[in-house]
Amino acid sequence: MLENVLADNGDPPLNGVKVLDLSRVFAGPLCGQVLADLGAEVIKVEHPVRGDDTRDWGYRIGKTETTYYNSMNRNKRSITIDLKRQDGVELVYSLLPSFDVVIHNFKHGDDARLGVDYETLVKMQPNLVYCTVSGYSSHTSEADRPGYDVVVQAEAGLMAINGDESMPPLKFGVAIVDMMTGMSAAQAIIAALYKKATKGIGSRIELSLYDCGVGISAYYGLDALVNKRNPKRVGNGHPSIVPYGVFQAADGPVVIAVGNNRQFERFCREVINRADIMEDPRFSTNIARTQHKDALLASILEILAGMKADILIQRMSDCGIPCGRVSPLYEALTSARTKETGMVHAMGDGDGHESTWLFASPYRFNGRRLPVRLPPPALGEGTREILGKYIELDEERFAALISEGVISCR
Repeated sequence: MLENVLADNGDPPLNGVKVLDLSRVFAGPLCGQVLADLGAEVIKVEHPVRGDDTRDWGYRIGKTETTYYNSMNRNKRSITIDLKRQDGVELVYSLLPSFDVVIHNFKHGDDARLGVDYETLVKMQPNLVYCTVSGYSSHTSEADRPGYDVVVQAEAGLMAINGDESMPPLKFGVAIVDMMTGMSAAQAIIAALYKKATKGIGSRIELSLYDCGVGISAYYGLDALVNKRNPKRVGNGHPSIVPYGVFQAADGPVVIAVGNNRQFERFCREVINRADIMEDPRFSTNIARTQHKDALLASILEILAGMKADILIQRMSDCGIPCGRVSPLYEALTSARTKETGMVHAMGDGDGHESTWLFASPYRFNGRRLPVRLPPPALGEGTREILGKYIELDEERFAALISEGVISCR
């Protein structure tokens, strides 16, 4: 078995899988990027003129690329098709027999109006894995509502558990609902591909932002249901572990995560030199510390405020207590630690221009990180090549589709 792993020829696990990604913005494209990172051939289908909305979000770093767009479209190719034109939909129908997966995040009912709904496409590709990402489940009364991450963060209670009690409702720094929905969709597609490979049948997959948003509440959500009340917001702290969170040292903030009673004993004896705190029965167990959190933190905060961060971190590291400095984002991304991981990747745009920054895939297989094979594509960069590869289009027909605005080509 080990010999087989070591002899792996390096092909990514989804090599040979073909994905037609009709989605835009975040959740759907992130799902496609996960599949692309894992080796699938992902063809991103975009409007011939405007492309994906995110080509106009963030900072411009190419003719049709931005930082926002690039963050979820690596390892893909782009073709342009106007899906509101019948000739455009016919191109999708012609492509379909060559593809295993279709992803879209059209509003409820728009897929049927366009003619790319599951019932239509599965007749052309019986083993199709078809994944829909929506705002709200099609099985609920709110199926027709459009889905936006910030709205779901509000409605699913996520803003109510973020930040601390002194703050108004606070959204997460990134579009966390979109992100988790996209990753969940990719997981479901991989499971469906396994089912297809082993049983020879496709799947219809549905993911909604709201369903995933509810799931993100995790232990906070279960606490609320058990106690029949809203949990308190604890900011950078933890609702059920103390001391745990961000603490101010004499020269800057540090993170301290005392996860068990043994670590707490060492923290008191060897880090802050206060065995008396550890011996106080109010703080003898984590549950007790949580019940008397205010009294404990008042003492700890006063002690830490007089200690240098480097000393704190060294002592805690020596004791095996999880800890670290709080880094600004740019400093974190350019740190020696991040450089060593290889997660930040510079890639040229193919035109001899300055390289652009991308994140690498987080996956490693058999000791090797999966590569960034392709930069996020320019709008329609693959239209001619991809359509020519999968559809028999003569030059006259191709030119006519361009002149009619059904496709565009760069």
